Order: sequence, then structure tokens, then C-alpha cells
Amino acid sequence: MGATDAFRARPVQQTSGRAPYVPGSLLDVLGVAAGVLDREGRIVLWSPQAEQLFGWSAAEALGQYAARLLVAEDDVDAVLQLFAEVMGEGETFAVVFPARHKDGGTRLVEFRNVRLEDRHGEFFALGIATDREVLRKVEQDLALSLGLVTQSPIGLAVLDTSFRYVMVNPALERIYGLRAEQCTGRTVREVLPRADTGAIEAAMREVLATGTPLLDRFAVGHEGGGASEEQAQLISYYRLEDPGGQVLGVATSLVDVTDRHRTLEEARRRTALIADASVLIGTTLELEQTARELAEVVVPRLADVAAVDVLDSVVDGDRAGTPAGRAAVFRALAVAAARGTDDTTAAACADAVRAADPPGRIAKYDHDRLVARCVRTGRPVRVSRVHAEDLPEIARDADAARLLARAGLHSYMAVPLIARGEVLGALDLKRIANPLPFGEDDAALAAELAARAAVSIDNARWYQRERATALTLQRTLLPQRPQDPVGLEIACRYQPAGTASRVGGDWFDVIPQDGEKSALVVGDVMGSGINAAAAMGQLRTAARTLSQLGLDPARVLHHLDHTASGLDQMIATCLYAVYDPRSGSCCVANAGHLPPVHLRPGRPPVLVDLPAGAPLGVGGIPFENTAVALAPGDGLVLYTDGLVETRDEAIDARLEALLAVLEDAPAGLEATCDLLLTSLRPGNDQDDVALLIARAVPAPPAVPGP
Repeated sequence: MGATDAFRARPVQQTSGRAPYVPGSLLDVLGVAAGVLDREGRIVLWSPQAEQLFGWSAAEALGQYAARLLVAEDDVDAVLQLFAEVMGEGETFAVVFPARHKDGGTRLVEFRNVRLEDRHGEFFALGIATDREVLRKVEQDLALSLGLVTQSPIGLAVLDTSFRYVMVNPALERIYGLRAEQCTGRTVREVLPRADTGAIEAAMREVLATGTPLLDRFAVGHEGGGASEEQAQLISYYRLEDPGGQVLGVATSLVDVTDRHRTLEEARRRTALIADASVLIGTTLELEQTARELAEVVVPRLADVAAVDVLDSVVDGDRAGTPAGRAAVFRALAVAAARGTDDTTAAACADAVRAADPPGRIAKYDHDRLVARCVRTGRPVRVSRVHAEDLPEIARDADAARLLARAGLHSYMAVPLIARGEVLGALDLKRIANPLPFGEDDAALAAELAARAAVSIDNARWYQRERATALTLQRTLLPQRPQDPVGLEIACRYQPAGTASRVGGDWFDVIPQDGEKSALVVGDVMGSGINAAAAMGQLRTAARTLSQLGLDPARVLHHLDHTASGLDQMIATCLYAVYDPRSGSCCVANAGHLPPVHLRPGRPPVLVDLPAGAPLGVGGIPFENTAVALAPGDGLVLYTDGLVETRDEAIDARLEALLAVLEDAPAGLEATCDLLLTSLRPGNDQDDVALLIARAVPAPPAVPGP
């Protein structure tokens, strides 16, 4: 829209009677002078603006020949010739000439002359003139303003006081996705049906009422009727006034900051994803759980389907790595997929999951497969736009390739899992529902997430290997299920801790002695891991050796105390008992261990009252023997602290819970062991447990000597 159209579109307020004149319009700025000449060229009408421009008052100008009054001598003939053409033929002429001023000087003016006719057929000439310098300045300002408006990258619009569009520049056309003619004359509500027009009009009313601009209001949404994507804008509003102060309407400017907004939002999203990964990945030292946490963190914020695969050699504890030209052998640990916003998307993601290796499966990928290249080179592999010919390099086989094609896989990336300079496996990422291809920023984010997760995966695999080693050592050192000794029925359990760092020092033993006696032992080496398991093995071996000497329990603990003192400052608790089936007596000594439970048919279970004693390895503190009568049917429950101790309950309360479980225990000892472990250990696997239950049975008749 041009300037003329803009002024023509400005509404004229109709009032009863004559509206007061408010100076300051464009004509006032130009100071257009007007005069009327008769057929002979005499001045018959003279405007105040003419007096201001030429200096001659109406009294001085009226009746004078205009050519003689205003035109320099050298220009008179030319002007008279033009005047004659106007009066004779009705032609309009426009000239620029130096007009004479009353003060004796000249002033360059732009002059227009038009023939007029009255009702009697008489001809007159209307002459209008303005200062050439003022006119050129106005023209330049107008041209500059229009150029700035049309060429500005900022969206600009002018609205009248009814909030109807008067002017829209090309930049705003692009922002709105509408042509100027689709906006002009229409209200904000009509042009921006999806915007918060109530807030926009409220802002405009405030600006109209106060005259104070509202600057850089941030808005996000689908503004224009033709805008297809969400836009972010900085919007400002200004009140428009003419030079006389009359309010014409509101001007608004829109700066499109969509790209900047998206960049900031993407940065915030990535920061949040990295922060979540720091919290959610590596919550346990379980290899599979850590892999699942990684896959679930990246879905759906980075990928629609994610899989975590490690080299099979890594799980076995060997050094990772795949030689060039050889296939890579992976063990699938985790797969995660987006749920999908509709049935079609959900089905596509399900196809992509079926195309992945299910967790636990061993898969071999030839060296030309992308995931094999990823772990071989230790560098990400990215296919921004997946085509049909790319699928065989991505999928494990032809069936998987068909599933991925049906799912609509359009972008793929594999990122190596590297920890401590060693490639452990790969994070496999696929986009199906997300329409954007993987870009360089996505690759950088995935690499950072993979690096963080790889450390947790590496820790988990070493803890898993240490745990397996400690368990193997401990199970090797623990006795196989002992045979029932004379006069006793035996049940026992060993349950390891849930993490490698806690496996180690608990043991039990049943040792036959001369004279049909039996030694019952339960102990716990303080500490954990392989060192604790090794110390436990030495103490168990020493206890079995001492048991064959026929020493009473207190003496055995005394010698074990010396043994423990030589085991690199190892401390252990131990309960040692010797049962004589002929006398029905059990002699018990305690080295800092929890008391056993005495079971008697028809009576509640009780804790045996024993001197606590000092743990083994403290040295110099004597141990005491205590006799406990075991009639047929009576039993003893020996256990380590992992059965009852927790972090949030007092030990006395836990011992009461132990007695409560035993009060309702089944008749069978094996079932009683299972009941104790399931009742007292749910969710409490921070320590290992050794459990030994012995019940007295009638001893067989003694065999007479020769």
C-alpha cells in the first residue's frame, strides 16, 4: 500500500456541525500557496499561505499582474506563454522557477497552473505553489520512510483506532503468511484467528489511552492465518499521532525470533536431558539395569527407538575391541521405544522393536554393518536420511530390514560406548515418528550421554565380575550341604548380598567329632569382597582343624582369635557350639555374635542368654562356655546379622521380629529356612546371610565295644 492509499484509508470522524481545525497536516507542513488569476493574468484571489510564501499581502497582490509581481524579468516571456496555453487550451503546466519575494530576493518554488471555469463560462487560472526545498525534503522523508517500511526485515503494521489494519509491510506478510490485501480493512480477530486477540487488543487500548509504548513483548504461538509452524516473536506497540497531535491509530512491530527461540529451547532440552541422565543412569551396579536406564532416558527426547548392545567380550570381562575385517559379537542388553501418540505410530515403533535384537540375545554383525563400524572405529555413525539401500547395513537380517522399512525408519545413528579408553559397545538410535533427521547437535548430545553411561556400564560390568568371583570363591569355601550328624537334623542356607561390594565373609559349618559329638559354627568376617571371603576361608579351615582336637568352644575361640589377629587386622564374629547327643547338652561360646534362638516344642522361641564376648581379632579377652539343654525336638537357630539387621530399625526390634516368625514356623526345617529368608529379607539384600538350624533327634543306641 502506498502513502496516498494510507492517507485515503484514514477514517474521517463525522460530527454534527463543523469540526474544529487542528493544524499539523501534510498540507500545513508543505505550506501550499494558492492564487486565482483572471484571463488577463491579474490576481483576483490570494491565500494567506501565498502571503507567507511570497511576502505580499492580499491588499498588495490583488489586481496586480502575477507575472510582473512574482516572475523575474528573464522568465516573464516563458511564463506568459505557458499561461496563454493554459487559458487557451486548458493545458496544465508545472514548472520550477525562482519566484520574486517582497524582500527583493528570490525563492525557488514548484508551481502548478490549472484553468478554472465559472458558471458564466468565464475562465480563470488557479495557481498553487510551494517552497521547492520544503517539498523535496518532504518527498525524501516520505520515500525514506516508505523504503524502510517495505524493505525492513521487521514486520510493521498500522491499525486504526478500531484495530483494523491500514498498512502491512512485506516482512509482516511473510510472518503472517498472508498478503497485504488479506489484512487491510480487517480486524485483528479476523487476521489472527489463532492468536490471543484479547491480550493484543488490550495492549493496543492501553497504548491508545496512555501514549506509552509497550516494547518487546514475547509471544509464542501460531499467529497468522497462513502460518503453519509455531512462531516466536517480540512485539511492540506505539501510538500514532499526526503533527497536530491527533491520534490516528496504533503501529505495531514484530521481530521474528523463532530461530533464536528454538535454539534456546533446544539448548534447554539438551541440558535437561543431560541432567536427567546424570540422575537416572547408574542407579545400581547391575549391568542390564544400567543399560535399560540409558535406553529409557533417550526415548523419546532424542530417539523413538533406542537399543544398548555391548560386546560379548566385555560382559565376560575380557578387553573389548573388534579387529578390522572381523565380525562384531554383541550381547543385547536393552531396548526402549516411544509409546506413540496414535495407533499408527505405536505400531511403527513396535515393528522397530521387533527388528532389534531382544535383550539377552547374542548377535554377530559383519564388519560392513554400521554398528560394527561404530565399535571398530570408536566414532559415531550417522545416516541423516535413510534410504532403502541403507537398511541392509542397519538391520541384523533381511526380515529386520523389512520391519524397519514398514516402520518408516528415516534417520539412524549409532554412538560408541567408550569408558577409560575402551569401546564397550554401542547406543543404537532410530527416528520414526520424530520427523527431524539426526543432525550434528544430536550426534554431539548422544555422544555425551553415551560417554556418561559408558562409565556406569563399565563400573557395573566390573562389579558384576567381582561379585561373580567373590561368590565363586565363597561357595567353594563353604561346605556342601552337610550330612545330618548323630542326634541332629540339619538345614542350612547361604544367600549372597545383592552387590559385589557386599559379598564375602559369612559362613556356617557342621563338623563331626569323636564320640558322636558335632560342632556347629556360624561366623561373619567384617568387611566384604574377595578379601573377606578369603579370610572367611582361613578361619573356617582353622575352626575345622581345632575342632578335631576335642577342645571346648571357649578354647577354640581363643585359638581362632589368635588366627584372626594374623589376618591383616581382620575382625570376625563367631558362634561355636558342641552338641553331645548322649547327654543332650550343647556347650556354646560366643565371640561378639548375635545370640542363637532356642526352639522348644509347645513353648515360645527365646534368645539364648550368652555372654557377648569380643570379636575374633581383638585379642586378649577370654571367652566363656554356656550349657544349653537340647531335648529331642528342641532346636537351635544360628544366623549372621544379614538376616535381621536393617538401616532403619533397631536390632532389638529386628530380633523380636525373628522370634515372631519362628513362633509360627512350620514343622520342617527346610521350610523354616525359606520362611525366615522371605519374611526378614525382602528388599534387604545389602549383606549376605548364613543360616543354620539344628534340631535334636533321638540318638541311635550306642554300639558296645569289643
